[in-house]
Amino acid sequence: MKFLQQYPKEVRAFLIASLVNSAGGSLMWPLTTMYVFDELGRSMQDAGLVILLQSMGGIAGQLLGGAMYHRIGVKRLIVGSLVLNALGLFSLPFIHGFWPLLLPMMLFIGFCNAISLPAIQAFIGFRFADRRGELFNVIYVANNIGIALGTAMSGFLAEISYHLSFVANGMTSLGFAVFFWIYLMRLEGGEGELTGQHPKVKNPLPAGPGAWALLANIRIYLFMGLGSLFMWFGVSVWNTGVSPHIISEGMSKAAFSYLWTLNGILIFVAQPLTTLIKRWFARTETAQMTISALFYTGAYMIIVLMNNYPGFMLGMVLATLGEMLVSPAIPAFIADRTGNNAPFYIGVAGGMGAAGRVIGPYAMGTLYDGGGLTPVAWLAVGIAVMSFFSFMVHARLNKNFPGVLQQSQQE
Repeated sequence: MKFLQQYPKEVRAFLIASLVNSAGGSLMWPLTTMYVFDELGRSMQDAGLVILLQSMGGIAGQLLGGAMYHRIGVKRLIVGSLVLNALGLFSLPFIHGFWPLLLPMMLFIGFCNAISLPAIQAFIGFRFADRRGELFNVIYVANNIGIALGTAMSGFLAEISYHLSFVANGMTSLGFAVFFWIYLMRLEGGEGELTGQHPKVKNPLPAGPGAWALLANIRIYLFMGLGSLFMWFGVSVWNTGVSPHIISEGMSKAAFSYLWTLNGILIFVAQPLTTLIKRWFARTETAQMTISALFYTGAYMIIVLMNNYPGFMLGMVLATLGEMLVSPAIPAFIADRTGNNAPFYIGVAGGMGAAGRVIGPYAMGTLYDGGGLTPVAWLAVGIAVMSFFSFMVHARLNKNFPGVLQQSQQE
């Protein structure tokens, strides 16, 4: 709490609200497969279809959320999507067992859950331009604390009722919507603070061009988005490689949960280490992305070489360090380079990353069925190397493209 005293009250309130919302969101998503397979009595193929629909809805939500930021306004977009997400979650107990309606509802929930993400990130970049990189990291940590708490509670709630988890998730989403409504209403007097950018910053890209004109500027997003796609593709090795391997080797299912417990703990306690890495080796966002890919590559190489539980633990340590470097760096880079067009590019980069989440589980699951963990781990290594080169190309293309805050300071 002493650490938080350095931030304004509105930042502290935002962090707490974000933590609670992420905790609520994590109540449902770990249980989706269990709900379809256990509660509804459907096949694992059907459970996979539900996850696929949620992911596809997430991709569409990321893309549309970024594109619609300036068109309909930040308040309508964020508050509206959170309310619709809550309504979708509240509807699940009422359509229980009605499979033809459940599928489109899961698609709808995935869409509404994702559409607010680029808008919220862009809003942070606009509202707190001078400290956006630092705040992206702090909010990332707060969200992961919420995820750890929510995941821990999800099992207890599921023992009582799956539907209770859905309702609790809906309540946190609705509460986050109310928070944003009140928060943004207080800022209504200064509309530029809601949709514009820092008053001292010039917009390096023309404001208000069409989507095709923005997409033509591939230097900003293409190779960064590809790096993110490959990165999230590779992360699938944990659920579709390490997880079934642990079970097949006779280890307890809790052993896999411990890996993610380690992930959550490290995101909180290893902040000083990542701060040193940024200070010594990765001062820029592009360098942080590139070095993160090296950490992921090292993590998957350890899985290949050791292929045992201590190796999985060490691999998770390296992968978590990579995650801690790249997750705040991508929105910070976009917010600092694209001015008023940041919501669009955050949505595009997020959508490309979400595509990796869709492709990865299917590709690695198929490979695991044919040869076990080793070929899956080798694929993860190759994909991480592709992520590294993508981020390298991105860094090279943007080497002489300083951030807008740097430009304003130079002038």
